[in-house]
Amino acid sequence: MSNVLTLGEIMLRLSTRTDTRLNESKQFQVHYGGCEANVAISLANYNHNVSFASKVPDNALGLAVKRHMQHYGVSTDSLLFGGSRLGCYFLETGVGERTSSVIYDRANSSFSEMDTFEWEMDSFFNNVELLHISGITPALSKQWAILTQQLMKEAKRRKVKISFDINYRAKLWSHSNAKRVLSTLLPLVDYCSAGKLDAIHLLDIEEAGSDLTYYYEEMSKLYPNIELFYSTLREIHSTSYNTLVGTIWNKGNLYTSKKHMITPIIDRVGGGDAFSAGVLHGLLTKQDYEYTVSFATAASAMKHTIYGDCNQFSIEEIEEFMNRTDQRIMR
Repeated sequence: MSNVLTLGEIMLRLSTRTDTRLNESKQFQVHYGGCEANVAISLANYNHNVSFASKVPDNALGLAVKRHMQHYGVSTDSLLFGGSRLGCYFLETGVGERTSSVIYDRANSSFSEMDTFEWEMDSFFNNVELLHISGITPALSKQWAILTQQLMKEAKRRKVKISFDINYRAKLWSHSNAKRVLSTLLPLVDYCSAGKLDAIHLLDIEEAGSDLTYYYEEMSKLYPNIELFYSTLREIHSTSYNTLVGTIWNKGNLYTSKKHMITPIIDRVGGGDAFSAGVLHGLLTKQDYEYTVSFATAASAMKHTIYGDCNQFSIEEIEEFMNRTDQRIMR
């Protein structure tokens, strides 16, 4: 299987029960997660050799992060220890017509306060075929915006493919700052997770209806270096009931999965990361795009059925799910 490196911040997540408000909670469900960490775990589940690079405090929480990643078969050789704290966030879990909401407590975290690249480049990129990173990382600080570009340039110099998930977070940076930084990063990207809203609000593409092909084509004109775009189309009927369709665009062709009806949703967090990992798995194993978009969307749909940030399903389980025509018990 392929050698993959992901880099980003991992945080402690504290979630309420669905029937309890955050300000009334006396206990929380605890998970560890982050965009790139979640992708790493999915790809490890698909038998790829995956390493996760980040920085965590040298204390019990940092050790818990290391054990969390190792539990799912992800290498932590590039996990650094030091700095002040592990970032965390609080999730008030919604249900029905009440939406979920997030409060971040991530300022001054060990990863976000890095001001130099603390890894040695040759060992960092040793045998790496694909680097996956997200727009969350350059949003953390001015310095990480610079470091992200430097890292991606180094990857290109070493002929490492770059996967980038725009993953815009309004609580981390403004549209104007994101636009400026993305304009320096996207020319370096090979595979990009971006949809209609990214095209309109971050890439200044004129809104023109709901035809996704138009937005993909316009993004491709701006950044012809990007071989493949992908995203999901989500219809939110309620917090507990969504429908999901996956899409991939390559060389003027749009590939679409079947529609998944996800109800009840147990935990939506990490669904996009599960989709990204499914797409990357298809690319790394040279599957056709019909299979890849179907596999990735099925993986995302399955992620919605379990607690926690990361997907926990194998290739065989996802393939069985994507080809199933009913929900009878598997005996």
